[in-house]
Amino acid sequence: MTSDTSIDIAIIGGGIVGICVATLLAEGGRSVTIFDRTGICEETSSGNAAAFAFSDVLPLAHKGMIRQLPKWLADPLGPLAIPPAYLPKLLPWLIRFWRAGAAKHFEASLAAQAGMMKLAEAEWMGLLDRSGTRPMLREDGSLELYESEAEFRASLSGWAARERFGIGFRHVEGEEITALQPGLAPRFVKGTFVPSWKTVADPKLLGKAVWAYAERLGARFEHARIDRVEAGADGATVMLAGGTTHKAKQLVIAAGAWSHLLARNLGDRIPLETERGYNTTLPVSAFDVKRQLIFSGHGFVITPLETGLRVGGAVELGGIERPPNYARSKAMLEKAKRFLPELDPSGGIEWMGFRPSLPDSLPVIGRARTPNVFYAFGHGHLGLTQAVATGRLIRDLVLGQTPPLDLNPFRPQRF
Repeated sequence: MTSDTSIDIAIIGGGIVGICVATLLAEGGRSVTIFDRTGICEETSSGNAAAFAFSDVLPLAHKGMIRQLPKWLADPLGPLAIPPAYLPKLLPWLIRFWRAGAAKHFEASLAAQAGMMKLAEAEWMGLLDRSGTRPMLREDGSLELYESEAEFRASLSGWAARERFGIGFRHVEGEEITALQPGLAPRFVKGTFVPSWKTVADPKLLGKAVWAYAERLGARFEHARIDRVEAGADGATVMLAGGTTHKAKQLVIAAGAWSHLLARNLGDRIPLETERGYNTTLPVSAFDVKRQLIFSGHGFVITPLETGLRVGGAVELGGIERPPNYARSKAMLEKAKRFLPELDPSGGIEWMGFRPSLPDSLPVIGRARTPNVFYAFGHGHLGLTQAVATGRLIRDLVLGQTPPLDLNPFRPQRF
């Protein structure tokens, strides 16, 4: 076994959160090394829906998911699926999720998420400028679509909650829907347009471009699978699968869906579950989609990228071990064809990624029980959106500065 004691800050996880934590720490003058088993922005962060969802402040447990649960679970290819064999393992998390949806938790969760989103937008805009990646930003807004008056009315309380936090939107119908997205099937009776909604040209390309900026500041990457972590008063130890041991003054765990397994090494039991998301990326020529289209009743979106047209979303609560069920991505593509009758569904590339999700829909950001270790994971659907805000908060903690947000709602020990 060899040892390397030269690391200042070790970050486990080369996804968008780990990249942004590394970048902001490097900007702060710290020496940073990222460890990842595949590469920079190669796993879940590479295939997401490419949205900066700054207006998506409603906690997942409050989005009508509890109400829709029986209907959705009845359809194995619907917006939410739970493989029956996985249900016993999932049950404790589902109970926590159900409790998080109680009305008494709503205001606190909403305020925490809204504060995080305000910080996220400011921090992303700054980093895009500093890293030279602002040309990858698209500011076309989003269009959420409803197939019935009842579905539209059910959305109104959520829009009212957003309005309280200054989020702009307008409800549209008829010719206004057609103007925002020509070629839609006539089944959509209402829509909501959010002009401030943003997307990126391609999330994988953005992540790699931000990392290139971090490298220019001195950040390093090491391709490695982590076996175990330990920590004490003098720092942390990272044990690699090949037998190498690295000592670090400080450690940040940002390993997405695998983070809770490493946290357990340090005595922190965090109820993280994995939402498996599916998509198909079609050629750019598949259809001229003007902006991100959101089909909330079906749990998926269509995003126009520089590199293709991405049709994806939905949730499969099935852990990190089960093989992908690509019938789910095919089902979304079939629906997309019905919603955009002229869509060419050929030539697509299917993909599955793991969204690390906590039952209260808020990430874990803060100090571990052991000194010199920090957690930055559990962002669910919002990893890309909240990555730089998380980087800012972790940087401030590491540098001993006062964070711009109250971190109490995000503390690792809240469970």
